[in-house]
Amino acid sequence: MVKKTARASHGTPAVVALEKAGVQHTLHPYEHDPSSDLSYGMEAAEAIGVDAPQVFKTLLADVDGKLVVGIVPVDRKLDLKALARAAGGKKAAMAEPAAAERATGYVVGGISPLGQKTRHLTVLDESAEAYDVVYVSGGRRGLDIGLAPSALLTLTAGRTAPIARD
Repeated sequence: MVKKTARASHGTPAVVALEKAGVQHTLHPYEHDPSSDLSYGMEAAEAIGVDAPQVFKTLLADVDGKLVVGIVPVDRKLDLKALARAAGGKKAAMAEPAAAERATGYVVGGISPLGQKTRHLTVLDESAEAYDVVYVSGGRRGLDIGLAPSALLTLTAGRTAPIARD
């Protein structure tokens, strides 16, 4: 019996979590170009052929000493004050990349809101509610997952709030 590698089977913790929960989703692998001038998220949107506002990036912030996941469209920025309010906190700052990687088990540019090592309070920008399907990282650079925003919220025990800014 041949064992597939995680890359070949897309068996990242995010994909495993979706399959285990029986959530309808689609996988969108693409070849990540390390020399691209685009951000990871914009590269993903272009590579999978989806408009940027429908593709969401997963960011971690420190809100009053606790890590919080903010999920915003790849063509927008995370509003740290809005995230702090949504999380019931006062002050937020972006988490250090190494701390984000340790807390999630993923590398920057491939951090998925799904299948993280530790569950964190998760806030999805309310713009996601305009779509039947949103796209988030599948747990590695070069893999996005399409799923309903409601499924994303259910699996992360998340909430929506206006946390994105131009």
